[in-house]
Amino acid sequence: MPAYDDWNKIDEEEDEESSRLLYDGKRDVILFCIDCSESMTAVYDHPEYEGLRTSHLYTALEAAMQIEKKKIIVGPRDSVGIMLFNTTRKAEGGGYASELKKGTYLFQPISLLSAPKVQELIQILDDARDDPRELKSQFPPTEKRVPMGDVFTSCNWVLRDGAPKTATKRVFLITDEDDPHAGAGSQQLMTSARTTLIDLTQAGVAVEPFFISTPGKPFSTSKFYSSVLLPTNLDEDDEDTGKGALLPESISISRIEDLLAQMRFHEVPKRALFSAPFKLGEDFTIGVKGYGLVTEQKKGTYQYFADLGSGLEPAKSKTVYVDQDREEEVDRNKIVYGASGGAVSANADEERGSGEDSATTRKVKPGHRPFYTPDEIRSFRTMGLETGIKLLGFKDRSELRFEDNVKHSYFLYPDEMAYSGSKRTFSALLKSMVKKDKIGLALALTRRNASPIFCYLLPQEEAADESGWIVDPPGFHIIPLPFADDIRAAPVEKGYQAQDAVVKAAETFVRKLTIKNGSYPPDSYPNPSLAYHNAQLEAAAFRDEYDPDSFTDLTEPNAKAIHRKAGELIKQWKKALHDDESSAIVDEPVAGAKRKADVSVGEAEVRSHCEGGTLSKLKVEQLKDFLKSKSQSVSGKKADLIDRVSQWFETH
Repeated sequence: MPAYDDWNKIDEEEDEESSRLLYDGKRDVILFCIDCSESMTAVYDHPEYEGLRTSHLYTALEAAMQIEKKKIIVGPRDSVGIMLFNTTRKAEGGGYASELKKGTYLFQPISLLSAPKVQELIQILDDARDDPRELKSQFPPTEKRVPMGDVFTSCNWVLRDGAPKTATKRVFLITDEDDPHAGAGSQQLMTSARTTLIDLTQAGVAVEPFFISTPGKPFSTSKFYSSVLLPTNLDEDDEDTGKGALLPESISISRIEDLLAQMRFHEVPKRALFSAPFKLGEDFTIGVKGYGLVTEQKKGTYQYFADLGSGLEPAKSKTVYVDQDREEEVDRNKIVYGASGGAVSANADEERGSGEDSATTRKVKPGHRPFYTPDEIRSFRTMGLETGIKLLGFKDRSELRFEDNVKHSYFLYPDEMAYSGSKRTFSALLKSMVKKDKIGLALALTRRNASPIFCYLLPQEEAADESGWIVDPPGFHIIPLPFADDIRAAPVEKGYQAQDAVVKAAETFVRKLTIKNGSYPPDSYPNPSLAYHNAQLEAAAFRDEYDPDSFTDLTEPNAKAIHRKAGELIKQWKKALHDDESSAIVDEPVAGAKRKADVSVGEAEVRSHCEGGTLSKLKVEQLKDFLKSKSQSVSGKKADLIDRVSQWFETH
């Protein structure tokens, strides 16, 4: 069996496999829970299209349809369902859908997405576009509102019977009623809703609300939902005292057309990249989860299909190891790993080192190649450490330098399910570090097959915008510290400073084109390559003709608007740049050359070789470096260099 040349291949394979299982195996389940009350089914004139009438229910179903169409391309393993409440329509036939609470109707059970399922919803929306009253006739609203406790209970039953146990389960609640239980008995119904919501969250379900607010009917979260849908607090004390229990008013959607845009932000579930123990001291450990804040969006993984005559069936792939000499399959557990090069004996058992002693070490005969088991290779990479994060100490925050950020950081948040009390301890550590302006130094091994890294723990306080909506959650950023060879000097030998007139002219038109007040939504400008790819897949899935000319690249700059806003300012800047004398001199950056490995040796090592008569084993570069350090000549062949080194040691 040939030697295995790549020592790290086993770790890379298992790392890729674990990452693939994390994202591909972790399914996402979304249940749309849509209100069908009188106000949601009321028809009004469309604000953008003249002569077109619509309703809040139509917009909510259209947003659900758009999410389903996208999921069928980028998340074929995910499941979506639609449940309506405050409607008199009842389920037909048996099954758990007929056992839901009164006033709730399961329009689409939770299941894997398919083209017929989406086309069914598209057909209903097409009918409603022709007749705006179609939705109200299909889903008649109830005279009396359904208690929200019954709504959450029905959601729990639907997810319990239809969603995989290991999936990420979420409920998208869409309504325009801010006080569903006004009048007598409201407090009891509010308590019931809160209790059933707790049962829902304990089952691993997250509720994400989309409240519709209009000028004629503004939505106030303080009337009902602030007491039911509590935001996630890091401090348990806040939950006990009721502090922070008010939902911000900005959670409501002022423009119904923004419903789909808001759903796109919540479409991708927040999945932890790793869960690990956080060791703060001896016998003092809490649980944390790590999240990736920046991830490259890629095309979906392709799948193999086999033509069986009657149709195409998905083909399962597996990796098989074959002995080239015997031409037979080899059990992966019997494979050992080694480096190429050196003499190879004829007997593989001898190569592996059959002479194992009681200390679990193998003796390798001279001229034979050492081999290692997968567990040994893994221990080389992990250095025998267990998965976890160990706090080593603290440093001043000023010691965190800009060049320390060479990789994307992870975000740590406490995991109460791993260790009880993690949330409270994590909060106390965070507050103390923020108060003292400190950062933490830690040793982290985030996954079983990863390499240990030293990292900084940068604390982040909870931050909210003017309306009270949390924009920065509390937690720690794990910043992996770079090794020495991760930092390189800039490949530019010279640089010129622009004159003040050029800088001011550039500032003028840049400020003119700057999007102010943080109104730039990155999710609204998708990757054009991925968008074009997904649009073609969507057309193929629904058997539609795709017109490439219909594709719009949203990232393409609007040249007309740029010239209209800052055309004259850009011309003034170009004129100032032309008048700047330093702009005529252009230094091309030096191409980065591949660096050689550091092969330098110290004086003690060279002296040892000289006394042992083995100076010939040193490389020419090593001999020259030593002679240069002693101000000796480096001309001539290797034999001349060896003689010169020997003479230097005789006189010194």
